[in-house]
Amino acid sequence: MTSSTSRPWSFVWLLAAAQLVAWGCLYYAFAVAVVPMEAELGWSRTSLNGALSVGLASWGFSAPWVGRWIDRHGARMVMSLGAIGGGALMMTWSQVESQAAFVLIWAAMGFCMACLLYEPAFAVVTALFGTDYRRAITAITLLGGFASTVLIPLTQTLCDTVGWRQALLILGLFCAVFVGGIHLLVLKPGDGRSVLATKGQAAPLPWRNPVFWGLALWFTAYGAIFTGLTFQLIPLMTFHGLDSSQIMVVMASIGPMQVLGRIVLLALGRRLDARTTGGGVVAAMLVAVGLLMAFPGHFPALVAFALLYGAANGIITIVRGTAVPEYLNGASYAATNGALALPVNIAKSVAPLALAALWSATDSPRAVIGAILACCLLAVAGYVLATLASRRQG
Repeated sequence: MTSSTSRPWSFVWLLAAAQLVAWGCLYYAFAVAVVPMEAELGWSRTSLNGALSVGLASWGFSAPWVGRWIDRHGARMVMSLGAIGGGALMMTWSQVESQAAFVLIWAAMGFCMACLLYEPAFAVVTALFGTDYRRAITAITLLGGFASTVLIPLTQTLCDTVGWRQALLILGLFCAVFVGGIHLLVLKPGDGRSVLATKGQAAPLPWRNPVFWGLALWFTAYGAIFTGLTFQLIPLMTFHGLDSSQIMVVMASIGPMQVLGRIVLLALGRRLDARTTGGGVVAAMLVAVGLLMAFPGHFPALVAFALLYGAANGIITIVRGTAVPEYLNGASYAATNGALALPVNIAKSVAPLALAALWSATDSPRAVIGAILACCLLAVAGYVLATLASRRQG
């Protein structure tokens, strides 16, 4: 890895624009489309969300293969395939009539997301931008963080105007043409290949390295926290008597703090490494969920929770992108990140269902918050293990 690159920064911003559209189409459109789908098709929300869980699991199982491919051959083919294939699947989704077909579509969608969303782009800029890779990853996540802000209202407007089927058809076509076109045009064959692969060698995955297992525990626990709160935060606030305007304020505070956290990291550039930033993230998350546990119905405390959670949630994406080269120097970037993505995405797919089952079994929202707090403690343990082990290894 060198300190210079032959690619201009416009290359990074094009990849970032592609990520914004890809996340908005392939991931966030689901949250809007399921409401009219439920009304028209009569399917339960549980079965609709179950298909999303299948997609997240498929993403997890596909990620290691995608990572190994990128390390050996580069990202151009898989990222283009993810964009064009994901767009085609959205167009197929627009015509769906059976639940079985919907689940199969999302199983395939998970593979496309593994080919396209964040980690493959991180592998490209890590390989190409040398010591500036952290700023490049931050720039990609900064623009990508606006995906929900831009695409959710757009998707809602399309659904209200032309119906959910035509909306998905339009978004799928846009994803295939715009996102697929960017990757076909700006990526070169071999972009994202590991340094060892260019020399005809291959670095084995660090299965026996405690640093790897610390990172896996940290990021997997965080994945469970993220999707758990995504699906349970509004029901928790509703249960504790907050009105709709208060809930809206809390939820609306999260997104801007994600962006603000990333802007701060972009400004600081190389001055903060993954270890320092990661320590701040786990501390902020622990305090945030502690506030949720201690004051679940107290509006000011929930606003403070949202500010801390939003900042941590924005920054953790960058930490995940930079952790492998900083914690596991010499490891194959894409293959190792793919291996880490497997348990993370499995946790993301299981956590909402597990927390819903826990609430139903105990009839106690406090048990749900307690389970999320336990995941925070696991994340802290993983961070400490990875950090101490990496420092011992030099």
